[in-house]
Amino acid sequence: MDNMLKELQDRIGYHFQDDKLLKKAMVHSSYANEKHLPKYECNERLEFLGDAVLELISSEFLFSLHKTMPEGQLTKTRASMVCEPALAFCARDIELGKYLLLGKGEDATGGRKRESVTSDAMEALIGAIYLDGGFANAKEFIERFILKDLENKKLFYDSKTILQEIVQSNFKEPVSYELLGEKGPDHNKVFEVAVQIGDDRYGVGSGRTKKAAEQEAAYQSILALRKKNIE
Repeated sequence: MDNMLKELQDRIGYHFQDDKLLKKAMVHSSYANEKHLPKYECNERLEFLGDAVLELISSEFLFSLHKTMPEGQLTKTRASMVCEPALAFCARDIELGKYLLLGKGEDATGGRKRESVTSDAMEALIGAIYLDGGFANAKEFIERFILKDLENKKLFYDSKTILQEIVQSNFKEPVSYELLGEKGPDHNKVFEVAVQIGDDRYGVGSGRTKKAAEQEAAYQSILALRKKNIE
């Protein structure tokens, strides 16, 4: 595990003074339960702290970036930036799931790629960095891994909504999602889905849930439509 934690630190460019904080950030409640650890030994308390730190830093970022944006729009924009799918997207960028300590059941059912698990771990990691290195280091991490490339991230995690808007504006036919197949055991299935606009297929995606596969397919469809200059 120590080698894995060192790899994660190299990946994020931050090295902990107290490795125990990083390890706790990676401990999912299922692992704590399986090992009969006290509830406070899982990452949920760090997640609570990281959520607050993330909210402050993302609020400051938006406040400075959008000088005239009203409060209601700032709140809505911040919510979309730090929602579960957005944080899971960021977690996927650093392959955070591979470093988690999960219970056997959670691991077997695809917990390392589950958005609720990886997004919570992302917040726990922020909390751990804040405790270990202070506000400046937490801010640097958030700016590097969360508050960058926001347009493309939103394009991915909000892809189904964006695709629907594109289709309504540019096509007479509706968009639909076709399940192409599924493989793997019941506890760890992978679904493959295609996007159809009328009779034409645009993008194909795969995921551990139908929803995730549809999201990936929608994202690939948007990229294909962009190549055709349809937006």
